Amino acid sequence: MTDGPYELTGEMVTLLAPTSRRLVLNRRGSTVWQVTGDRGDHAVKLGYPAAPTHQYTALAPAREATILRQLGQDGVYWGEWARGTWSVQPWYDGKSVWDLWEPHRTGKERRNLETDALSCARALAGLHAEGWVHGDVQPAHFLLGRHGTRLIDLGLARGGEVPAIYDFPHRGCLVHYESPEMSRSVLTTGTAVPTSASDVFGLGAGLFLSATGLRAIDFPADAERAEQRRVIARGRIRPVTIPGRLGKIIEAMLSPGPADRPSSADVCAALG
Repeated sequence: MTDGPYELTGEMVTLLAPTSRRLVLNRRGSTVWQVTGDRGDHAVKLGYPAAPTHQYTALAPAREATILRQLGQDGVYWGEWARGTWSVQPWYDGKSVWDLWEPHRTGKERRNLETDALSCARALAGLHAEGWVHGDVQPAHFLLGRHGTRLIDLGLARGGEVPAIYDFPHRGCLVHYESPEMSRSVLTTGTAVPTSASDVFGLGAGLFLSATGLRAIDFPADAERAEQRRVIARGRIRPVTIPGRLGKIIEAMLSPGPADRPSSADVCAALG
């Protein structure tokens, strides 16, 4: 179900005084704009229910904003609008690891993947060191730019206190990067508790897919989500054919058992 895209409200216009705006995406209960104004570039998110069974997506922008504030991010604001919540945060220029590795993945050019992978691991390890887990690790959430790598979209993160009016249970993430234990929990209870180990699996699966174009676990693409999760829950990982240190550490990150995976700090040490 897709609705929108939704325009900035008067409150957001007053806050940012935009001179231009660009629609970044509108899907799964979120409209995102890049807004340029006298105060610089900002990302504006408007959350709304993705479906009658997914009302929580309306709360995600405000939830993320409260987490960013706890992590010391300046220039973050949030509020409520007719269909849910909204947030404003500084815009970060960068390319996702999926986009950045496209020429390598398609054989157009060779690239030092280890350097990029290390920068992603450091961004994740930095979040873990603050006592948080991301909960939705995927290639699109690592932006590699001139000023380093930024880990974005913390709407599902866990670790600190979130205001009850904006909080909601974790109902799983994009299954391409969901760990076997997370899939088992969602199938059994309808919810899951992300951990640093499930984050590491997500990073390994994202790096694997970005490098090869293949999902780490070969679930049927056209099956119902529950069936996809049943396949993931079995934990049958594709052989990792990426050469060198990167392939070795990705293989460890994709271990079916969370206790067998390296920490994000271990991944940094292995690649650094």
